[in-house]
Amino acid sequence: MPLAPPFYSEVLDLLQALIERPSLSRQEGATADLLVSFFKAFNCQPYRHGNNVWVKSKYWQADRPTLLLNSHHDTVAPVAGWKRPPHQAILEGDHLFGLGSNDAGGSLVTLIATFLYYDELPDYPFNLILVASAEEEISGANGIASVLPLVEHIDFGIVGEPTQMQMAVAERGLMVIDATANGKAGHAARNEGINALYLALEDIQWLRKYQFARQSEWLGPVKTTVTQIEAGQQHNIVPDVCKYVIDVRINGCYRNEEVFDFLQKNTRAQLKARSFRLQSSQIDLQHPLVRAGVALGLNCFGSPTLSDQALLPFPTIKIGCGDSARSHTADEYIKLSELKHGIQTYIQLLKTLAYHADGQQTMAESLH
Repeated sequence: MPLAPPFYSEVLDLLQALIERPSLSRQEGATADLLVSFFKAFNCQPYRHGNNVWVKSKYWQADRPTLLLNSHHDTVAPVAGWKRPPHQAILEGDHLFGLGSNDAGGSLVTLIATFLYYDELPDYPFNLILVASAEEEISGANGIASVLPLVEHIDFGIVGEPTQMQMAVAERGLMVIDATANGKAGHAARNEGINALYLALEDIQWLRKYQFARQSEWLGPVKTTVTQIEAGQQHNIVPDVCKYVIDVRINGCYRNEEVFDFLQKNTRAQLKARSFRLQSSQIDLQHPLVRAGVALGLNCFGSPTLSDQALLPFPTIKIGCGDSARSHTADEYIKLSELKHGIQTYIQLLKTLAYHADGQQTMAESLH
């Protein structure tokens, strides 16, 4: 029987304990306490801000580039349809069931195992910062964005999310827009008023058909989807106001602000973006982090889902164990074999990152 990868049993116990402590976004205090205790048990110095917890390399050197290892410990609320208790870690063969096991507990604990492994190597050519962030599921202001001003300069990073241990080298941005179409009230029995619902429908039909010109190699076209609509007070009054919501997924070829301005010029409704901060991201394929992954045989792809990657102002890849299709579903699970593979792959990725295939020039040197 092959040996388990470093720290596998320790982080498996940690993952089970994380599952059994509810940690909805903004309510991650119990899991943050657990992570602080875990790191102290390994003689690491944990730092905490709100419900974010982070640790730094024991053998820190100011002249080394700094690599971020990041995943989150908050979860969404359990959906209907769970056949097992969502806050109970249940092992069935190779499967570990529980809310947050796949998204993103598996990635978090395998990154922790990787950090612990390299934290014992004084000659590793990068400084490491591992951040277990809060509020990722809501892109909250008290999540990873609140930590960045408190830590040292970071050069590049790995974001742990379930990608089946393949590399997301691009990620769609997100912009949510509240639209208000204004008409004029009138009696439904007479030809009176201006129906705001009909005005909104004209916009919605245009949004449904319009294709932005610039398409991304990794992310395809910009995607606009109307997901909510509300109008009318009673059956016999022509509605004077219709409100609807547009979910916009940006493809890396446009800034959020640019897309918003274009939509406002081409719709009759008044538009208001809830935020412009969740921009799309893409890493240069010649970046040492990508080259290291390719050297290991990892595939590159563009991710349609949002993560803390959108809030990080330096090059990152998104990679982690588990399958994104399981996220936010009933009876969410991670496979024990995926955890083992995740630790092994992360360790090999960081090892390959440190040295070119020919062994002549360190990738650390190439980042300077």
